Amino acid sequence: MGVMGRKPSAVLTDHELRIMRALWKLGESTNMDVVGALDDPPLARNTVMTTLGVLEKKGYVKHRADGRTFIYYPVVHEDDVQERALDNVLHRFFDGSPELLVSKLLDAEHISKTDRKRIQALLDRAKGS
Repeated sequence: MGVMGRKPSAVLTDHELRIMRALWKLGESTNMDVVGALDDPPLARNTVMTTLGVLEKKGYVKHRADGRTFIYYPVVHEDDVQERALDNVLHRFFDGSPELLVSKLLDAEHISKTDRKRIQALLDRAKGS
């Protein structure tokens, strides 16, 4: 789902991402719903309220009033955020080269043999399409 107006920032802070994950899971929510949905470590109500306001300015969420309560809802899909973040990493750190990114990923010590096999299977499948 796209956003009308301002294009969302490519990068989310840790707090912003935690709150977006809660909203993607919950759907329409009050700030207290979001506070209750966050795993450890908890965030203070005021921090959640402030961050929801920032997310709205960045174009990730909108709100509607229900009496004196604001109901927040995401206007950007999680897939879109992941694609923007990956594109940001690709261009900032790997000169826009998917080959450099994958090479670095495969050279990483924390990649297990199982992960390597799964990645190879994805590459094999991509060849067929």
